[in-house]
Amino acid sequence: MILLTGATGTVGSALLRRLIAGGVPVRCLVRDPKRLGEQRVRVQIALGDLGNPASFRNALRGVDTVVHLAASIRDQHLASIEELNGVATLRLVRASERLGVKRFVFFSAMEATQHSRTRFFRAKALAREAVEESSLESTIFSPSIVYSPGDPWLTLLERFSYLPAIPVSGSGNAVYQPIWAEDVADCTMAVLDGRGTGGRYELAGPETLSYDGIMRLVLHALGRRRPLLHLPLPVVKASLRSLQRLVGASVFATWEEAELMEEPMTTQRGTADAESLGVMPLGMSAVLGAP
Repeated sequence: MILLTGATGTVGSALLRRLIAGGVPVRCLVRDPKRLGEQRVRVQIALGDLGNPASFRNALRGVDTVVHLAASIRDQHLASIEELNGVATLRLVRASERLGVKRFVFFSAMEATQHSRTRFFRAKALAREAVEESSLESTIFSPSIVYSPGDPWLTLLERFSYLPAIPVSGSGNAVYQPIWAEDVADCTMAVLDGRGTGGRYELAGPETLSYDGIMRLVLHALGRRRPLLHLPLPVVKASLRSLQRLVGASVFATWEEAELMEEPMTTQRGTADAESLGVMPLGMSAVLGAP
């Protein structure tokens, strides 16, 4: 039995389709089973969330492998970014050790360290250390920015494309090696199927793009031309903080999310780790159909 967290996310939904198609018994830790769509009748469901460690015991019953994808890049009502990403992972690891789980697959973030500028990256680094130091057989994926057509991030960029100019937080110079969620799911399946060893894999696509470059590629794929309007970070921070105070959790973006666009996510290994798992990642331009 596999316990999957983050099953409704960009990578999680792609991975869940593969697990179900392969006849793998899956239990999903979710707050709202309806978000699983038609897949909810094909899996076991454990109600709970990362902010409620009491839900882990029932979720882990009879589980031999945990795939921990769930993460939050913004504070929630009852828990912070640090609690949802760092502390929750530590608690899930400890519960897994107590309840006899053998294998733990964890998703960190490329170039995340305890000295990163953003809270999310620092929390991910602490979580990664908790997994590495555990007694479990662990595999850690550290992907660059992950995307899929129709995901929340690309949907937001598409909505921005209707504006006369596209607002960009900061310089737009941070660089990434974007990797398609379907390729990430294939890499995960390779490890679960025993085609990869434990340890750590840096997952990257074949293109190295600045944030500005990603924006231009998305605009090209949409067949639109718009200038990029770079906004100073202090202005972005003050504006998003004020907007969040006004509209609360429904805000379209938080400062913590915008600040992530200043965190570079590249590896000198390029696509080598994905290729070692039998996956040849597609470029973002090919996935989006940019001519």
